[in-house]
Amino acid sequence: MHQIHDSKENYLEGIFVLQQETGHVRSIDLARHLNLSRASVSNAVKKMEEEGYVVMEKDGELRLTEKGAYIGQMIDERHKTLKDLLMYVGVGEDLAEYDACRMEHAISKETFKILKDYLDKHVPEVLENLE
Repeated sequence: MHQIHDSKENYLEGIFVLQQETGHVRSIDLARHLNLSRASVSNAVKKMEEEGYVVMEKDGELRLTEKGAYIGQMIDERHKTLKDLLMYVGVGEDLAEYDACRMEHAISKETFKILKDYLDKHVPEVLENLE
């Protein structure tokens, strides 16, 4: 399993989500999405670029590397699945969103797979209706 901090996972997930939604991401877009200052995002992006998670193109667009995209997609999948699960068992949407943001970083790969497989097998039609 990868060993990066929750904040980096949030940045990578944010870039991944924005790329899916808009097709391109700049630091200012990420700052707005994460509700952070441009300076904080700029510092984090530089560090993630040095570590090989993201590339900043000459025009300022952010692009995830293969390993950055893997983590961003994984965290996004965890987030959506955990939020859906929480809402399925009766947690309100806002609280489910809040709790899923925290749980997505703490749950092990193995536990998440078992949980996702169970949900896919037993309640797929319910989860589709939550989206």
